[in-house]
Amino acid sequence: MHRYTLVPPVIVLVHGAFTDASSWARVIGLLHTAGLTVRAPANPLRGLAQDAAHIRSVVRHIGVPVVLVGHGYGGAVITNATSDADNVVAVCYVAGLGLDLGECVLDVTSRFAPMPVSDATITVALPTRCSADQDRELYIRDERFSQVYATDLPPHVNQVLSVTQRPIAQNALTDGSGPPAWASKPSWYAIATADRMLNPTAQRFMAQRMAATEYVLHGSHAVLLSQPGAVAAMIREAAGQSRSGRGDGGGVRHNY
Repeated sequence: MHRYTLVPPVIVLVHGAFTDASSWARVIGLLHTAGLTVRAPANPLRGLAQDAAHIRSVVRHIGVPVVLVGHGYGGAVITNATSDADNVVAVCYVAGLGLDLGECVLDVTSRFAPMPVSDATITVALPTRCSADQDRELYIRDERFSQVYATDLPPHVNQVLSVTQRPIAQNALTDGSGPPAWASKPSWYAIATADRMLNPTAQRFMAQRMAATEYVLHGSHAVLLSQPGAVAAMIREAAGQSRSGRGDGGGVRHNY
């Protein structure tokens, strides 16, 4: 693996299920103010292997050091997006799924107490059938969206998020993960303590399993929108340590 220390890393932000890259808007503004270059590509949300391959291609074409950041399901994607992309110098999870080898999303979520999202989603057929194993996708019910996704955002913001949500293909929840990026990259994890999508206990488990530097944020699953300052601070720390070649912040805990 190459070690990059002279060139500032590019921050690549990967959104999760039920949203799009605009969910990073407030974080992007803060990172730009800090002088960092940012990319926020669309996550296809069609299946773990396909989604990871897409993000991997984005990373490989950047050609300079990259800090990969994943929110929610985007965490599972960045976990699988670093093979053949040795310019990734750190990975950051924001209430994200840091899967281990062979795990799927449902393996993690079923291991802990169920969250309100489990009975707030609806499954619908794709408007145009793509393949035999990718013909259904999940949405959060409009009337439940604010209760499970973003309890700490104003009603008018939740209304916009609900009607613009992007569904995730159902099979993405059962696709097995490959070798995890966090096993070989310095890692950071923002735990959302009021998350009603991904159990905060599951988040703590994954953060500790990867020996990540922890940022404990008192926010919902949409913590990147409700607490962008804390999320941006974590990313800046990862970028700074990666640039200096340290990458040794594992085990440290920050509370917000």
